[in-house]
Formats: sequence, C-alpha cells, structure tokens
Amino acid sequence: MDRFAPEDLTVDGFLGGRLRVAQPRAGYRAAMDPVLLAAACPAQASQSVLELGCGAGVASLCLGWRVPGLAQSGLELQPAYADLARRNAADNGIALEVIEGDLAQMPAELRARSFDHVIANPPYFSPEDGTPAADPGRERAQREATPISAWLDAGLRRLKPEGRITLIQQADRLADLLAGLQGRAGAITVLPISPRVGRPARRVIVTARKGVRTPLQLLAPLILHATPMHSHDAEDLTDIAREILREGQKLPIPR
Repeated sequence: MDRFAPEDLTVDGFLGGRLRVAQPRAGYRAAMDPVLLAAACPAQASQSVLELGCGAGVASLCLGWRVPGLAQSGLELQPAYADLARRNAADNGIALEVIEGDLAQMPAELRARSFDHVIANPPYFSPEDGTPAADPGRERAQREATPISAWLDAGLRRLKPEGRITLIQQADRLADLLAGLQGRAGAITVLPISPRVGRPARRVIVTARKGVRTPLQLLAPLILHATPMHSHDAEDLTDIAREILREGQKLPIPR
C-alpha cells in the first residue's frame, strides 16, 4: 500500500491543537513519545535535522513548529507513512523532505549528506516480545527488525562532527543505547521519564554528541502526571509536562 485512503485516517491534534496530523485508524498511531523526542532536540534555526523512521511525521512537525527555519529531512521505510508525512507537513505549513528507504541500507541521497542533529524513536519491542499487532504497518513500526545498534550507527554516520543525536526508547533498552554510543559519542545525557512520583521510569531520552568525550550525566526524572495514581478522566499533567505536550515548549536538558 502506497497511500492511505481518507476513510482509513483520523485527524488528531498535537501541541494543544496547534498541529493537526492525519494518522491511520488501525496502523501505528503516535502519542506523547514523538512530542517528547522533539522537545528534547536542541536544534536552532538554520540547522539541519534528520529523523530516522519518521512515520506520519509527528516528531519532525512538532520540532518544526517550535523552531521555524530548520532544514528537516525524514527517512521512512513504509511508503504509505512517508506519503502521509509529506501530506501532514504540507497541511501544517512546515517544510519536511521525506525520503523512502531503509536505514540499514541508507539511500544514496542521504549517504552523501551530514546533519547537525539526528532524532529517532526506534521500535520498542524485540522480535520475541508479546503478541504481534494485527495491522502490519503498526507491527513494523513497533517491533524491532533492525537492531538498535544499527539505528545508532546510521544516526552517528549522518551526523556532522560534534553533531547531536537524540533518541527516546524504553527504559529497559538503556544498556543497548549506551553500548551503541560507546567510543563514538560523548556528552551523553540520560533523562528518565516516569509516569508519576515514585514510579519506575518507563522511557528514557538519551542525547549524545558525536566524537566528544565529555562525561555522562544522569538527570533527575521528568514526571508526567501530578497525582499519585490515575483516579479520574481529567488530565493531570505536571506543569512541565503540560508545557511540553500541550504548548510545544523545549525540554530543559543541560547541553
């Protein structure tokens, strides 16, 4: 399938409705992770950014909304999602070049280029984890077919010297991320993301700079929800989570 039919899509609001993004009803649907990923990227106007596995484009669109004037590119394996990312970018008035291809066999047009920033939200689930999703697009987006080490290698190869890579991943894959960065990047920051105070982190955001040797920093966790437990349907985001998820603010990560 090269294109989603209109009846197979919903249009969802991100950043408090500032972005309107079409997503498949039954396929992979972005939630808060790509918004957090975009908030963690410290790109500045006129810099270049490559997103590996851009899907429908949510992370790149959130970043482009916050930082006008970026030169943004996205690499997407699935043609229907690549087409959707192009349409979403056009509908929101944000420039985003989307290239179809496999990061493990980097398209020639990207192999010849380097970027100030690379961002990625690699699939979380290993081939042995859980029950496969019924929708093949969602299954491909969520389940690891290409190892995290290959995602990191592809990202680091596309970075300029001292360029920055930013990833969001399940907390139990942190060791894999750090192993893939070992000896190739420094100034690593690890930001745990916890749903509530006292709860274990479920996600981590990891940033690193290519070819530098500054020591790693383990940061205090980002807490998403203000109440100790979910007890009603009303939103209970912490102030900082609301600023990031609803207003498009930058994550305050030391650089």
